[in-house]
Amino acid sequence: MGKASRLGNALYEGEVSIDFVGRKYLWYAVSGIIVLLAVVGLSTKGLNFGIEFQGGVEYQISLPKDQVTQSNVDKVRTAVAGTGLPAASSPIVNTSGSSIRVQTEALDNDQADRVAQAIAKVVHVNPQTDISTQDVGASWGEQVAKRALTGLVVFLILVVLFIWAYFREWKMSVAAIVALAHDIVITVGVYALSGFEVTPATVTGLLTILGFSLYDTVVVFDKVRENTRNLKQSRKTYAELANLAVNQTLVRSINTSIVALLPVGALLYVGVATLGSGALKDLALSLFVGMAAGAYSSIFIATPLAVQLKSGEKAITQQDARARARSRRDVDRYADVPAFTEDLPVREAPDGFEPEELDTAETVRPVKAPARRHEASGSGRVVPESKAPLGESRAAKRSQPKREPRSKRGK
Repeated sequence: MGKASRLGNALYEGEVSIDFVGRKYLWYAVSGIIVLLAVVGLSTKGLNFGIEFQGGVEYQISLPKDQVTQSNVDKVRTAVAGTGLPAASSPIVNTSGSSIRVQTEALDNDQADRVAQAIAKVVHVNPQTDISTQDVGASWGEQVAKRALTGLVVFLILVVLFIWAYFREWKMSVAAIVALAHDIVITVGVYALSGFEVTPATVTGLLTILGFSLYDTVVVFDKVRENTRNLKQSRKTYAELANLAVNQTLVRSINTSIVALLPVGALLYVGVATLGSGALKDLALSLFVGMAAGAYSSIFIATPLAVQLKSGEKAITQQDARARARSRRDVDRYADVPAFTEDLPVREAPDGFEPEELDTAETVRPVKAPARRHEASGSGRVVPESKAPLGESRAAKRSQPKREPRSKRGK
C-alpha cells in the first residue's frame, strides 16, 4: 500500500485529522481576501463583454496560416482605427485559428463597408470573399444577458429546494448557496482581472461549474449526515463528526478535482495558445476557475459554515455537553467518583476490626475470596449442602434412593 493510500485510510478512520471546522475563521479570512481582490478587479477594470452582449460588428478575415501573425494583427488594428470613425476608434483585434477577428461598435452599412475596405488594403485580401461581416444588435445581447440571469436565478432556487428536501435542513441550503456565491464571485473576478471576453460560452461554463460545486458539497453533506445519524450514542461533538466527514471525503474530492481540471486545463491551453480566441477559450477559463473554487468552497466554506449555523440548536448543544463529559471520563476514570456529603452511605466495619490496629506503613494484605461450593460433576449445577445423612424413610415401605456414583447405579 502506497503512502497516499495509507494517508487516505488514516483520514477515513480518524487516525489522522485536519481541523477544517475548528479553523473556520482562517478559511473565512483566506476566502475574504480572494473575494475582495475579485470585487476590486470587477469595480476597477470591469468585464469585457463580447459582441453578443454589447452589440456591434465583427469581421472575420481568412488568411493563410503563415500570415496569421501579430504583425498583421497590429496592421489591421491601426488601419481600422485610422478610418476616423468614432465607433471604430478602439477595435478589438486578435487571432482566431487561421483567421484574424476584428470587433467594433455598431456601424451602419456604409461605415461597415469602409472598415472592410481598410482591412483588405493592409492584408491584401478580397473584401467580398475573404472578409465575412456579422452585425449583432444590442437588443439581442440584452436578451442573452436576461436569459442567462434568469437561468442563474432558477438554478439557485432549485438548489435551495433540493438540499432542503434531501437533508431536511435549511441551514445546509444556506451554506451551499454561500459556497456557490463564493465560486461565482471568484470566477467573475478572474474574468475582470484577466480581461478575457465574456461571451455566451462563458455563461454556459459558469452554470456548469455551479453544478460541479454543488455536487461536491452534497457529497460532503451526505457524509456529515451519515456520521451524525446516531448523534446521542456518539462520543464526539457535532463539529468533530462533521470534521471527520470532511477528512473522509478529502481524498475523493482532491482526486475528482484533479481528474476534472486536467482536461479542462488542456482545453484552456489549446484555446489560448493555439486558437487564440473563440468559444473554447471562454468556456475553458470559466470551467477551470470555477471547478478549482468549487473544490475549495465545498471543503473550507460549506461544511464549517453549516456547523456554525447549527451550533446553536438545543440538540447539538446537549450532545456537545455529553461528548465533553464522556471525554473527561475517558481521560480520568475516577472523575465521576461522588464527592463526600453528610448523607453519603457508610459501609459497616467487619467484626473484630479496630481502626487503631491498621498500620498505613505496612502493606495491606489482599483479602482471600471465600471457598467455592462443590459443583455437581458434569451437570453445571451447584449441589446444595446436606443437613443430615440420607436414610430409609419411615413413611414409605420401600427403600429410598441413596447417593451413589453413576457407575454403580442400577446394580
